[in-house]
Amino acid sequence: MYDLIRKTSTVLPEDVTLAIKKAIAREEKSSVAKQTLDIILKSIVLSSKNGLPICQDTGTVLVMIEGRPDKSIFHLEKSIKDAIRKLTKEGILRQNCVCSLTEKNTLDNTGMYVPQIHFEPSNGPTRISIMLKGGGSENMSTQYSLPNAKIQAGRDMEGVRRCLLDAVFQAQGKGCAPGILGVCIGGDRASGYLIAKKQLFRKLDDKNPLPVLAALEKTVLKQANELNVGPMGLGGKTTLLGVKIGHAGRHPACYFVTVSYSCWATRRYAVELNQKGEIRKWI
Repeated sequence: MYDLIRKTSTVLPEDVTLAIKKAIAREEKSSVAKQTLDIILKSIVLSSKNGLPICQDTGTVLVMIEGRPDKSIFHLEKSIKDAIRKLTKEGILRQNCVCSLTEKNTLDNTGMYVPQIHFEPSNGPTRISIMLKGGGSENMSTQYSLPNAKIQAGRDMEGVRRCLLDAVFQAQGKGCAPGILGVCIGGDRASGYLIAKKQLFRKLDDKNPLPVLAALEKTVLKQANELNVGPMGLGGKTTLLGVKIGHAGRHPACYFVTVSYSCWATRRYAVELNQKGEIRKWI
């Protein structure tokens, strides 16, 4: 777990790095947008080369475990928390956990419901996915209840499109654009946020298997990049690097559209473990 979390904090995934390189090529020469993206790319290279955090806000740790339910799950939980404590002590993770009642920092990134560890039963090999999500981008995440008269959004795909573009416009540069949207259509108040955040584990170059969602992802990405929000909100052609949309069943009386906004430093990796609990494959 130590190696997995450390890599997540210090090495940006290849697909995200490639998207930033493509964004640099799109921007005008000598523009503020290009200069901003150039600085971001330099930071990515330096953090990987020197084994240092990609961003000073190393985020909070989200863990998704898929596998067969057995006693090994409890060992994994301990291993994860031990790794987090060690990496915090080493400075690879910032002390980002504060007790909401006492306002005191726990100093080791563990606390009540921290880290968030979710388990999903599976007959396949044990798979562990890690995401580090910063506070700035988390603050830009939001949830809409449709219909919404303010943005003229009804309970349909056009209404969803309006929600997503509104979320991007409201975020401006406050979420450290260019961002990536993880989206859930449907679900309830709680499940919507988790499902939306899970979409951020998808590779930027993958294609949604549902044609209606694939088309919506493409449309929102194109239109968001025409808003001229740009890197860090300073203008430009690159406001988003990707849009990933999932869906869930909902109560007939409810229609939620949930947006998990991620900054350009979308830090996520996954591994498969062998029967000894060792890393068999990086994903």
